[in-house]
This record gives sequence, structure tokens and C-alpha cells, in this order.
Amino acid sequence: MALLLDRADGLEPFARFHMGGHWDPDGRAMADAIRRIVVRYGGREPRVTRFPWWIVPLLAPFDESLREMREVRRFWREPLRLDTSRLLDVLGFEPHTPLDEAVEATLQGLGCLGLSSSGLATA
Repeated sequence: MALLLDRADGLEPFARFHMGGHWDPDGRAMADAIRRIVVRYGGREPRVTRFPWWIVPLLAPFDESLREMREVRRFWREPLRLDTSRLLDVLGFEPHTPLDEAVEATLQGLGCLGLSSSGLATA
């Protein structure tokens, strides 16, 4: 975002740019990254299970979030990739943080790794 803001004078108003992000062909990359980071920090390996999609239509009439989940379920079945060509045309590359690095920083920020914000272990 900051790199695009540096070039704001040369962009049309409300220009849209898509980032490809991390491609996860089978839906396991994020869970595997979380598992690697948690174990690296000495935590117990998290158990990963499938989401019970069958329950969503049953509970959706009573919960707005589940109604919304029902609408986006197709994105779990069909691959969706954003077109990054405009971003690449303007920047020449796509800024990208490696998945494990991003997951580690997120888990640290959420306090999930037993570290304080200073990076020191907490009791």
C-alpha cells in the first residue's frame, strides 16, 4: 500500500490493485504454517479438523455470520485467484511476506506464542 501511495500522483482516482497473496491449492498451507510456528516455539502441535459445513444451513437462520458463510462457501470449493497484472505493471513486483514469517508475527501479536510484545517469554 505504501509503495502505491508513493506513486499516487500518477494513478487515476480510486485505482484498484489486487495482490495474489499466498496461493493455497488444497487449503492446508495456513494450518501447516500455524503448526510449524507453534511447534517451533515449543507448543503442542495443534489438532486440525475439517469445518462441519453440514451444520451451517441448519443454524444459518439464527445467525447472521453463518448466513454469510453459506454465501461464500463456493470459494472453498472453487479456486479464486485475483489478477495482479495492474500491480505488477505499476510496481514491477508484488510485495510479499513469506507465509511462515507472516503467521509468526500474527501469532506473536495475538499473544499465542507465550511471548510478550517485547519478544520475551512470559510466565
